[in-house]
Amino acid sequence: MSFARYMELALYWPGLGYYTGGSTKFGGGGDFVTAPELSSLFSQTLARHVAQVLDQAGEQIVELGAGSGRMAHDLMLSLAELGALPFSYAIVELSGELRQRQQQTLDRLPQALRSRVQWLDAMPEKIAGLVLANEVLDALPVHLVAWHDTSITERGVTWDTQRLAWAHRELAPGALLDRALTLSPPTPYVSEISLAVPALVATLGRTLTRGALLFIDYGFGAREYYHPQRNRGTLMCHYRHRAHDDPFFLPGLQDITSHVDFTSVALAGLDCGLKLLGYTTQAHFLVNAGITDVLARTSPHNSAEYLPLASQAHKLLSPSEMGELFKVIALGRGLDAPLTGFQAGDLSGLL
Repeated sequence: MSFARYMELALYWPGLGYYTGGSTKFGGGGDFVTAPELSSLFSQTLARHVAQVLDQAGEQIVELGAGSGRMAHDLMLSLAELGALPFSYAIVELSGELRQRQQQTLDRLPQALRSRVQWLDAMPEKIAGLVLANEVLDALPVHLVAWHDTSITERGVTWDTQRLAWAHRELAPGALLDRALTLSPPTPYVSEISLAVPALVATLGRTLTRGALLFIDYGFGAREYYHPQRNRGTLMCHYRHRAHDDPFFLPGLQDITSHVDFTSVALAGLDCGLKLLGYTTQAHFLVNAGITDVLARTSPHNSAEYLPLASQAHKLLSPSEMGELFKVIALGRGLDAPLTGFQAGDLSGLL
């Protein structure tokens, strides 16, 4: 089978996949920590950007893959403080187990806020407002492609008597081969191509009547993604806060991810009539949106509260932590005013 199919089964097979099973994924007791889990500073700052989009586009937020529900919880509280509550906050979550965890988290909200949150089984037909996805694109299935001197093959998965193993096959005519032929890395070279990411962006773009799609994830533009020195790709697995590159280790119990090709995200949006509103690092985005102002609301003299927050801010912003690897991209329709999250540090030229 293709690696994309294997990855889909390992992550999403009902009841047995990583995201559909019962193991803890997020936080200190899980396998990795996302920015909203790391610090409430993230969502409090993000709320300022969200409020600006809602003011221009409508009062609806749709979050894809809400994890533990922490970001939705903190966003709703922060938007209430800003006087910018959405009319509805809809969560599209395929995992019944994660949906239950999200409901437990969001049940802690005041009823006036909790009543605005709902769960959907599928995307709405039309959206006016904001579609938000934090660390969602990296978990979509990818194909593994190998470029050789005289051929291009797909690296797939087979059963080798007692274990899973790699196998190669020639690429058949179609979208995957077409995409592979647009790339010309030095051989030998192995990397990922995602057909699912641009397909999702295109679907969301056609759904968006007015507003923005906002994606936050780790990755690069295509030129950096397929750089000659990155000749083994970006595939990565996470288990108990340890990263490794063996996707056959404990299928269904470990996370399997790939960095995001943000050029493919931008092109998919442009192809369905969206405008690129901004692309920058997480650090620039959060600084632009006012994370220092949010941090300053806690007095440095209150060291018991301030020092942990300052440490969390460092992890969110530092180039050696999440600040540079994580990127933020926005695509929109019908928005006139520039978004403050992208007012400095524009990286659109790298797409």
